[in-house]
Amino acid sequence: MSTPPPTASRPIAWLRLLRPHQWLKNGFVLAGLLFGRLWHQTDLVHLALLSAAAFCLASSAVYVLNDWLDRHDDALHPRKRHRPLASGVISGTEGATLGLVCLGGAAWLASQTTPIFMGLLAAYLVLNTAYTWRLKRVPVVDVFIIAAGFMLRLLAGTWAIGIQPSHWLLLTGLFVTLFLGFAKRRAESFHASEQQRAVLAHYPPAFLDLCVGVTLTATLLTYSLFATAPDALERHGPRLWMTIPLVVFGALRYVYQVHRGQAEDFARDLLRDRWIVLSAVGWLLVFASPRA
Repeated sequence: MSTPPPTASRPIAWLRLLRPHQWLKNGFVLAGLLFGRLWHQTDLVHLALLSAAAFCLASSAVYVLNDWLDRHDDALHPRKRHRPLASGVISGTEGATLGLVCLGGAAWLASQTTPIFMGLLAAYLVLNTAYTWRLKRVPVVDVFIIAAGFMLRLLAGTWAIGIQPSHWLLLTGLFVTLFLGFAKRRAESFHASEQQRAVLAHYPPAFLDLCVGVTLTATLLTYSLFATAPDALERHGPRLWMTIPLVVFGALRYVYQVHRGQAEDFARDLLRDRWIVLSAVGWLLVFASPRA
């Protein structure tokens, strides 16, 4: 008979099951406030924070569902067997209950926002349920669904709360999320075959390198067009173009980490590289500086 897990490990296991470090991705919901320079409008800030919190709970519900469905397979995986559900620290019933609580909390927070936001959040949940259930095993489709999740966050933080997003901003958001998705798959491909997700068997490394290169180029091009557009310079000031080298540096540094096999979880790995963090801080300082 196996020894039951120590009680002291359970609170940490509950937290791990929610994957709070992944909530960094929900910063996309706040992009409308940042790029619209609307952080002084308290009503919009309130709506955006409610929206971001709803996405945090919704995304945690999706992660719990994913771990619940994969718990038996994960128990046989050399790395994933330490996950709370796979290891048995948290039972399947407890995990399902936690997922439903997160889902209910997300629905309640969404009800405090706008009907458009509620529709976008529902679309996110449907899309990610389909991804978790089956589509994560379909090459290219899997990455486009990941990107769609980010685009729904971006729309939730702009259109759904009354902020008109820039077309260049939307295109940059699309390409950067595709870039991150393909980069994640490329980083995962460096693991031993028994530790790789099933879809990687259908992804030739050369194809992933091509996808990373194409989406990175498109990201840098669309961001450069955004940062040099007359309306953007008028809104953010003439120094906006100075953020372009910082974006190029941060992106190339991330590609370097990808080819070291250390960028499979960008929400975690971005914060581990001090050069990427420094480029992000520099970008924020230039972007948010007072307009000249």
